[in-house]
Amino acid sequence: MSAARPRLLYVTDLAYQARGRRYCDEDIHLAARLRERFDLALCHPRDAVALMDGFDAVVVRNSGPVLGYRSEYEAFRARALATGALVYNPLTGKADMAGKQYLLDLSAAGFPVIPTVGRAEDLHLLPAADAYVVKPRLGADSLGMRIVPAGQVAPLATGDVLIQPCVDFAYEVSFYFVDDDFQYALYTPDPERRWELEPYAATAADLEFARRFVDWNDLGSGIQRVDACRAPDGGLLLVELEDLNPYLSLEALPEEAAEAFVTAFTASLSRFVQGALSPA
Repeated sequence: MSAARPRLLYVTDLAYQARGRRYCDEDIHLAARLRERFDLALCHPRDAVALMDGFDAVVVRNSGPVLGYRSEYEAFRARALATGALVYNPLTGKADMAGKQYLLDLSAAGFPVIPTVGRAEDLHLLPAADAYVVKPRLGADSLGMRIVPAGQVAPLATGDVLIQPCVDFAYEVSFYFVDDDFQYALYTPDPERRWELEPYAATAADLEFARRFVDWNDLGSGIQRVDACRAPDGGLLLVELEDLNPYLSLEALPEEAAEAFVTAFTASLSRFVQGALSPA
């Protein structure tokens, strides 16, 4: 029997060190706000399996790259799926939650994605470039990413990496969604300063681009971040679709916009948990 106030296990790594960002500040703030609506406890991702059965739902937030605790994360997924535990974001995500295969699939299907291949025999499908980006299929947060000259790419295309041409983009821009609702956008005016973000006024065309990927992922509930770059031809290309634990960069927003996001997040989480706990 659930308590009157739903019990949340909030999974985060408050000690995770990220370049240019303080993940812990964001989660301390969000956890404090969620306590207004829920009974809540924080735990490290390595402890989630041992603790999750005592809660009505698990919220995965700034838990750091899964590469740092791969076996524990797989055990958490297996436990949640076996017991039917409520996990927010739901574990049905098809994007970063499941690795980087989606970039290959979307590229092959003609979506507006940075052209991506994984095998040496497919390198001819990429646009010619002086240099290419090589990143692990299971990478995150730029871990293991390399930029290599064109002549050195083929030996690296072993099937466990992604190969993309270096795109001379004008800037990167991210679109943030709660459930299917757009919340805000941020961009990097200077590509050399990736984490110096500013609010971005998204156009109708921008949102049509971003929604295409949110619709494809069909997550239903949860937070998603659509990361894109502005290509030389003026169009947007997907860099990644973060659907596991996207950092939100709330500190870059005006107070009113940040407050609106927290309100939307809390309402989404309430619907998600209460809908599952209420009798049919």
